[in-house]
Amino acid sequence: MALLLRPLNFDGVTSKEIVEQIEARNRCRDKLPTWYGTSYIYYPNKLNIEQTSSENAAQYKAGLINGNVLLDMTGGFGVDSYFFSSKMEQVHHCEINRDLSEIAAHNYKIMGKDNIYCHAMDGMDFLRTSDIDFDWVFIDPSRRHDAKGKVFLLSDCMPNVPDHLEIILGKTKKIMIKTAPLLDLSAGQRELRFVKEIHIVAVKNEVKEILWLLERDYENEVLVKTVNLSESSMEKFSFSLNDEKLVLSTYSDPLEYLYEPNSAILKSGGFKTVGDTFKMYKLHDHSHLYTNNQLSEFPGRRFKVVRTIPFNKKRIQQLALKKANITVRNFPISVSEIRKKYKIKDGGDDYLFFTTNPDGEKIVVQCIKI
Repeated sequence: MALLLRPLNFDGVTSKEIVEQIEARNRCRDKLPTWYGTSYIYYPNKLNIEQTSSENAAQYKAGLINGNVLLDMTGGFGVDSYFFSSKMEQVHHCEINRDLSEIAAHNYKIMGKDNIYCHAMDGMDFLRTSDIDFDWVFIDPSRRHDAKGKVFLLSDCMPNVPDHLEIILGKTKKIMIKTAPLLDLSAGQRELRFVKEIHIVAVKNEVKEILWLLERDYENEVLVKTVNLSESSMEKFSFSLNDEKLVLSTYSDPLEYLYEPNSAILKSGGFKTVGDTFKMYKLHDHSHLYTNNQLSEFPGRRFKVVRTIPFNKKRIQQLALKKANITVRNFPISVSEIRKKYKIKDGGDDYLFFTTNPDGEKIVVQCIKI
């Protein structure tokens, strides 16, 4: 606010513009450290920064592609194109917003990326008029519709990928589509054809994007790949949709160890295959918590079980916990209601899972995190 009121001596630059640049750059400190650490970068508005991929998610996407030429149909601020350019000889960045296209082009020049070609036009129009056969086409459809507001079906996004799929596959054999975490996987499969892989990408255990990899004429089973990215590790788990349908789960009350899958696996729906892969029992078909008697590697959180008690007021009070980390899984009461009713504050070393056992009984599992 003080900067907005202070007179500046820069010709053609207002205090508001400077403040907007400072705010946008600060938002990139953790999300886009390469941009944050590079001098003379120009930033778009805060909304564009919020909507762009983080660097670690963009690097993951770049690891899925190879070839000579890629078209980024909805380039935006250009983070994905930047990392794609390290794997491709040419990247064509299309952005219908001319100002944003010019910002991306300026930044690529500053960052020494001379194999990215920026086109201030609609990506579908560029695809139709281009005589290039692309190795990959990347699409991040806009999830805002002029009439419907925020939308979650691919057919309501811009561009409408399902309607244009035949045209796009006439210019490329492989497509990568980035969608929001809220898109239902079964809905996406109904709208698309030739889906080969679905990648669910979480960053620090928060699902950020779903990637759909399509290959022209592909008709075999769909492979789901989950990844949870952090600064020091990458948790991966993969399964086929066919296997998930065929696997039979086994069940048990809590044993010595309790396991909670990461958010990418929970989004994937691979609840039976993750238990089968790691030789674990489920607590209940809908609880999505797992248990065994021998500590195992697992893509998620691991806990040592202290005790399991039935869910009733007297037994919970006997725990005498003033603070605890509370999670509910397949349970009718929310975390906030539990905290209020039993006067348990957030934090501490104890973890309480309010859940359901194989017999359908409500239980509380007290644990210590490993």
